[in-house]
Amino acid sequence: MNGLTDTVLNMMDTTQEPEDYKGEKGLLYCGKCHKPKEAYFPQGKALFGRDRHPSECDCRRAERERLEKKDADEKYNAEVERLKREGFSNPAMRHWTFENDNGKCLQIGKAYSYVEKWEAVRSENLGYLLWGNVGSGKSYFAGCIANALMEKEIPVCMTNFATILNNLFYGSENRNEYIVRLCSYPLLILDDFGMERGTEYGLEQVYNVIDSRYISKKPLIATTNLTPEQLRNPEDVPHARIYGRLSEMCVPVRFTGGNFRKVAAQQKMNRSKKPMEGGKSQ
Repeated sequence: MNGLTDTVLNMMDTTQEPEDYKGEKGLLYCGKCHKPKEAYFPQGKALFGRDRHPSECDCRRAERERLEKKDADEKYNAEVERLKREGFSNPAMRHWTFENDNGKCLQIGKAYSYVEKWEAVRSENLGYLLWGNVGSGKSYFAGCIANALMEKEIPVCMTNFATILNNLFYGSENRNEYIVRLCSYPLLILDDFGMERGTEYGLEQVYNVIDSRYISKKPLIATTNLTPEQLRNPEDVPHARIYGRLSEMCVPVRFTGGNFRKVAAQQKMNRSKKPMEGGKSQ
């Protein structure tokens, strides 16, 4: 009991700083914020012979809240970092955010809405089929959604079937377990859908992933260069099964912008020319 008593008494000790002083009713006051650092037990009660206990002054409370916020921020940043490290198949996707948007994607408002209404979207199993020309901003749109949800600590997997098929074929993880893990994410984003190998094995795995999402009632977003006409008129039965499932799960969103990649590449080339042109003799 002596050890327990000593522990309790230590907890009841109030650290006195040089600037502290005795104030009203003999309680110790903080010399900085001038708020009490002690308080009496109610109704004249005592504990181990002591009639008072420590109390937080404004300084101590502010410091405690600062440390708690720092700890919470560190835990949050670590969790978001983990989600992005595990959720993106390409590290470049981390930069596809609303903050980095150049304002040229006319459909970006739909991405904002998807994130804002996430709980309703998730409960209703609503996804997007983002289609349009190469470089029109489809992948960036999807990446904005992924990053924003991860920053809300919601796990998202953004990958493509080339990576999925490679992991299924060469990965150490059991194939069924791998597909189950893919389907455990609240949101799965399949980039460049339709670019995967057209082998019987490949198409079967594509269908298994999409069908598993359908059965688990979890939303799916896919980006594709395929047109709705091509999706409505598949070349064979395996493609018909895949496209049919996808059409049931996803609302089509058309991207009509120019080729942003080509524009960005041209701008980069123009910038690189300037230093070389400046170095020419006059």
